[in-house]
Amino acid sequence: MLELIAAVLVVLWIFGLVTAHTMGGFIHILLVIAIVVVLLRIIQGRRIL
Repeated sequence: MLELIAAVLVVLWIFGLVTAHTMGGFIHILLVIAIVVVLLRIIQGRRIL
């Protein structure tokens, strides 16, 4: 479940890069959340994807 959330957040971040500055701050917050989720998965010793 967390992997799916991380993947969706990364896709949204990439979409934000394409749409330039219209949602800039929000997309970068999503990126930070996705990175935190992936790091938590690594720390817990579970598979990332």
